[in-house]
Amino acid sequence: VPELELTNTQFGLLTGFFFIVFYSVMGLFLGSLADRVNRTRLIAAGLALWSLLTAISGAARGFWSLALPRMLIGVGESIMTPTAMSLLADRFPPSRLGFASGFYYMGVPIGTGVSLLIVGYLGPALGWRNCFYLLGALGIVLSLVMLFVKETPRRHVAEAETPVTTPDFRTIVRTLVFALRNCPALGLTIAGGVALHFVIGAGTFDQLWYVQERGFERAEIARMTGWVGMAGGVLGTLFGGAGSDWFMRHTGRGRPLFLFWIMLLLAPVNIAYRLVDPDSLWFWVGVFAGFFQLGAFYGPTFSTVQELVPPQIRGTLVGFYILMLNFIGLGVGVSVGGFVIDRFAAAGVAEPYTWGLVTFTALSLLAIPLFLLAGRRFDRDRDHIARLLAARG
Repeated sequence: VPELELTNTQFGLLTGFFFIVFYSVMGLFLGSLADRVNRTRLIAAGLALWSLLTAISGAARGFWSLALPRMLIGVGESIMTPTAMSLLADRFPPSRLGFASGFYYMGVPIGTGVSLLIVGYLGPALGWRNCFYLLGALGIVLSLVMLFVKETPRRHVAEAETPVTTPDFRTIVRTLVFALRNCPALGLTIAGGVALHFVIGAGTFDQLWYVQERGFERAEIARMTGWVGMAGGVLGTLFGGAGSDWFMRHTGRGRPLFLFWIMLLLAPVNIAYRLVDPDSLWFWVGVFAGFFQLGAFYGPTFSTVQELVPPQIRGTLVGFYILMLNFIGLGVGVSVGGFVIDRFAAAGVAEPYTWGLVTFTALSLLAIPLFLLAGRRFDRDRDHIARLLAARG
């Protein structure tokens, strides 16, 4: 947004640190709330808050007037995933949880793609402020619709032979800490997700890279990557979810091992396309591969972490996972990414965006060995933590 005169560092802070701190930290507390209250009503409240603050963002006149609503938008948005994942785990059997999680996360590529299409099509016609107002109004309507969606019975409560009491926050946190300490596969899966999110965070600067260093016109590349992103992301989420379920059934190994193979095969493409000519076929193969890999990530990992903890803390665990992914992964990728790009530019590097993005792509490859180890340990650690928790009562 040229009229706001933001630096790369300020842009990174707005899309990264300021939003992520509130989104991630509040996700842990609201995930715990999802383990104790009506989940569909909680989603409706979060959507209403997000929508109101999105509309307010459209009136921003500078850095701080945009930063303040961005912080609070994170609070509303942090309700959604922990609550939705908890609902899905009660609706689907463990053998289908990868697909269910992946299907839910189709919202990420679809939302990303639609946002780029809005930039490409509606932005020039309506202006960015009116786009924010429109999205806010639409969200308010959807939050009202959500009030009429019925809650899903919690499976562990419905199947219990004796009445199950709702755990308090302290008990939930103690159980989470116990699981993290005694289940290496859980920690390895979380660490792998964090590593992958380094490049996802730095990818915030992709649109600036396309325009400033690859010669695309802003609206044109937003439209093109919007369509490619939706196609690659949707196919990735379906493949990652259903494929990881199939992989687990037929190999007996954990879903993170499925992600290991995907990342290993796509690693050369994800680096090479940053360096090739934008008219090359490999450039667009790389753009597609990036969205595909992002989509394939969600189903396998979110189903894995939920299977490694007891059902009464699933919402809290998902909130904690999101805290790690966003606060460390995206936070480093976006905030440090902007700083690194500014430093490359100050040092006279010819293509600072290119080399900043290549740097963070390389860092994200740390996820490959982490997912390998998590997948190999999954069955053993799942059984081990179940026995320990049963012994604790």
